[in-house]
Amino acid sequence: MIIDTHAHLNFNSFKDDWNELINKSLDNNIWMINVGSQYTTSRRAVEIANHYEKGVWAALGLHPLQLETGLVKIKTDKEEAEFPTREEKLDYQKYKELAKSPKVVAIGEIGLDYYWKPKTKKRLLAFKDKQKAVLYEQLKLASELNLPVIFHCRVAHQDLIDFLTLIINKKELKIKGVMHGFVGTVEQLDKYLEMGFYIGFNGIIFKKIEGINFEENIKKTPLDKILLETDCPYLTPPDFPEERNNPLGVKFVAEQVAKIKKINPEEIAEITTKNAKTLFKLKF
Repeated sequence: MIIDTHAHLNFNSFKDDWNELINKSLDNNIWMINVGSQYTTSRRAVEIANHYEKGVWAALGLHPLQLETGLVKIKTDKEEAEFPTREEKLDYQKYKELAKSPKVVAIGEIGLDYYWKPKTKKRLLAFKDKQKAVLYEQLKLASELNLPVIFHCRVAHQDLIDFLTLIINKKELKIKGVMHGFVGTVEQLDKYLEMGFYIGFNGIIFKKIEGINFEENIKKTPLDKILLETDCPYLTPPDFPEERNNPLGVKFVAEQVAKIKKINPEEIAEITTKNAKTLFKLKF
């Protein structure tokens, strides 16, 4: 068994065949967590999970790129939402109510993303502050509900590290979770591991990104801190037979991680399944 800890079959890209692909994945002993990016996709993740007795769970949260800031215009991703959606203000109680479902196992994906950003210093500072304020509110929700967090971070690792360090040092909230699709330096990896976070690896490890050494990051991450994911429909592994990624692609990630760790893929599958079960308190 392998658990894809970060899939998006709740997205528009799978609106016509999510059931077929999930059944195919389950038949291949691949279980999954579908992750929300705003209220609509979070609700959809829960609805999909409710179709299955086992093997499919949901995470809910407001992604930083879906947050209403009034400071930058974000491009709508047609793979994510069927119709252009308004940027969203966080409704704490609405998300809390949705999280009552026993199928919800995490708050996410939430975090910081400075890829699209204002150009002036004043607006950029306000933009970052708004993202951090909403991230803090969602961390409060996770702490209140005793749920782990699925962190998204792009072009913002140092800010996220400083932000989380301050919260952890003050012992304000109980934070546990995973750095989804980690793209950072070895030094940043060390900081997250010191905080006790898991590290998620997906198809991006097959790419070459300046300043990032995926092989070294995988080598340095302890086996008991690794989670596998696809982030489907995105980040399709190079040898995957389809252009659109799906949970079956997690096997290719497992094989690459196993190769770098110099162990067999079956062992990686067993260890990462145990890790997912531990972090997300999965019952099976």
